Amino acid sequence: MKGLFLACCVLVTTYAAGQQKPARTRLFDSDWRFLKDSTVQAEQSTYNDANWRKLDLPHDWSIEDLLNQTPDQVAGPFSRVSVGATSTGYTVGGTGWYRKSFTLSPSEKGKIVLIQFDGAYTETDVWLNGHHLGYHPYGYTPFSYELTPYLAPSGAKNVLAVRVKNLGQNSRWYTGSGIYRHVWLTVADPVHIAPLGVSITTSQITEKSAQVQLTTTVNNAAGKPVSVVVQTTLIDPSGKSTRTTSRQTITISANGKTENKQALTVANPQLWSTETPHLYKAHVVIMAGKKRLDSLVTTFGIRSIEFSANRGFVLNGKRVLLKGGCVHHDNGPLGAAAIDRAEERKVELLKANGFNAIRTSHNPPSTALLDACDRLGMLVIDEAFDMWQRPKKPQDYHRFFDTWWERDLTAMIQRDRNHPSVILWSIGNEINERADPSGLEITKKLVDEAHRLDPTRPVTEALCVFWEHPGNVWEDSDKAFALLDVGGYNYEWKHNESDHQRHPERIIVGTETFAKEAFENWQQVEKKTYVIGDFVWTAMDYMGETAIGHTIVQPKSDKDSTRAVLPWPWFNAWCGDLDLIGSKKPQSFYRDVVWRNRPIALAVHAPIPDGMKETVTNWGWPDEQQSWNWSGLDGSGAEGKPLQVRVFSRSSLVRLELNGKLIGEQHMPDSTITATFTVPYQPGLLKATSFENGKPTGTVELRTAGKPHRLRLIADRATIRNDRNDLSYVTVEVLDEQGQLIPTANLPVSFQLSGVGELAGVANANPTDLSSFQQARKTTFRGRCLAIVRPKGAMGRIRLIASSPNLQSGELMITIR
Repeated sequence: MKGLFLACCVLVTTYAAGQQKPARTRLFDSDWRFLKDSTVQAEQSTYNDANWRKLDLPHDWSIEDLLNQTPDQVAGPFSRVSVGATSTGYTVGGTGWYRKSFTLSPSEKGKIVLIQFDGAYTETDVWLNGHHLGYHPYGYTPFSYELTPYLAPSGAKNVLAVRVKNLGQNSRWYTGSGIYRHVWLTVADPVHIAPLGVSITTSQITEKSAQVQLTTTVNNAAGKPVSVVVQTTLIDPSGKSTRTTSRQTITISANGKTENKQALTVANPQLWSTETPHLYKAHVVIMAGKKRLDSLVTTFGIRSIEFSANRGFVLNGKRVLLKGGCVHHDNGPLGAAAIDRAEERKVELLKANGFNAIRTSHNPPSTALLDACDRLGMLVIDEAFDMWQRPKKPQDYHRFFDTWWERDLTAMIQRDRNHPSVILWSIGNEINERADPSGLEITKKLVDEAHRLDPTRPVTEALCVFWEHPGNVWEDSDKAFALLDVGGYNYEWKHNESDHQRHPERIIVGTETFAKEAFENWQQVEKKTYVIGDFVWTAMDYMGETAIGHTIVQPKSDKDSTRAVLPWPWFNAWCGDLDLIGSKKPQSFYRDVVWRNRPIALAVHAPIPDGMKETVTNWGWPDEQQSWNWSGLDGSGAEGKPLQVRVFSRSSLVRLELNGKLIGEQHMPDSTITATFTVPYQPGLLKATSFENGKPTGTVELRTAGKPHRLRLIADRATIRNDRNDLSYVTVEVLDEQGQLIPTANLPVSFQLSGVGELAGVANANPTDLSSFQQARKTTFRGRCLAIVRPKGAMGRIRLIASSPNLQSGELMITIR
């Protein structure tokens, strides 16, 4: 399977067959009732849930404020007695119940009805009208059930009950709890397109044409054979019909299913890429005579992918270097709730900061995230598991792996194979038994099954050395790499060259790397075709794995601290290029220079007291800031005291000035992009300039800000849709009289919201601030905090006011359309 992988992929969406009829597949997110309680038995339709809380999905109860806890045990959603402790950021799981009542219209009598869950964490049982539909133990894969046999008569009430258990130590990171992704209801004719039953691939792509192969699986739940016409029409990215249509007649046996394969040609195809994510649509219609039985619109992108050691990763015939970041699935102050806009914003932020690829560590993502990657042009490594048979936590997925791995791998690939953004399947991360005989046997099974389900994409796995058994060495992983199409290296870039000499055919990707080694890793990618990309751990801060990116100031006489995880009050990993609210951290400015996206960047190290030293974890970054406000930070005033200033540039010369006076110049050898200066602190203007052949290539400045004067509110979008899946992210900044951000301002902010919306969450970037994400107040951190506004379901306007004692308030209006 090494070498060429050609594919076009699709994103499935559904539309109503007629304007007046309910949609074939519709979101089933609204008007649920919820109770967090492990003692109730609420599966029967007669159970009285009148006093339960009303809410809309997606929902995560672990991000909500805890009640009935003693003050010394709890803050916001965090508890000192959390079972997950540092792993899950001191959040709390438990057992939650969801119930929803619904009726079907008379026109839907005799139809097939399906319920589809995109994800619930973690062990989930579902009942309809008291009938147990099934159990699903993995919190990250989609699952569905047919409701038809247990539906009440047309027009009568149906009751869906869902119990979700998030118990024990089952994760190494924050998971969230509950039905945290979308739910859909599908109502279709007995003869219908099967769930996930449309797949599209392409081959023979040239500038003049592309061959599109479309496979449609048609189910026949009727008791007799049926002959139908399958008609497919392609629509171009502008929404116009390509006049490319295929019609074929097939016969489906009674209570059977049939695959129909169609080949269509697209003239002058517009290719999907990271720069131009063009998307086509395929409209599939199932007809019996003149009667339309079913229809589905599938969005897809035409693109080719190729992987090889001598050409690297090739997209549409051109080599692309993967500027990657690992991401966990949480959305900061929203917890794990996969609201569409939250997932889209995550991708937008990463694109804006230079990333062109993400790795969904260490589990399948939401459909909403992949939809956003398709629309915005973000490449994806789609990962299945963090463990196989051997545990990393006592109650994790290892308990279910032997019974469920095949179903869960199938669920991931069948759902996600149709996204043009997905270029690699990953079967695991730092698997304990990966190089043992049992692990090699599992590896082969997983790889073979992934190839069977989707022969168009290669398979990788992330391997590292520090999870090895005593006595093992890196080379012991060779047997595992031999079974993979692409070798995933976690923190092992120093082995790239020697491994290439031993195995010149091996394709390598840095599936996890340290931010402080970004330059070294990127040199590997730029200079060696067999190294196709670098995925930093992590692209964004996330909850759980508390403080793995921290720094410690300790006496010089002490041994360097090797403690990677810190306890309460830390809840955040603090290792992201971007912080929890989406702002750039120092390593992001450094990466901009590494990736040649900005000519120069500047960072100032916080003062270190005399007799002390700083220790930085492997995942961390020195305590630097883009700030020139240091007066009084050591308790006695910093004027005149030396500060370390680092300038990052790829130019041959950098110059540093303070208040117009030269501090120094440094020539930059090819082996580094960092120049380090010692600067006696004085308020004013710190300026760095880069030069090449005597000519300036870039300038960056840091200016001392004044006293806090006012608050400024900046909405990422001032007009949003009247849709519960849309959000407006409002950044609050503390400014001085000249309108400059004050990077040292940590001030309390209160919010007032009126109109047709609600406050969905508040946050700052402080990894030790355990205050509520849901109350209308937050303290700024380094001059900023965030408010997230969500429509309630009506058109109109939302007024948001932010205030802080002794400051001018900030205000803005958001329009809901």
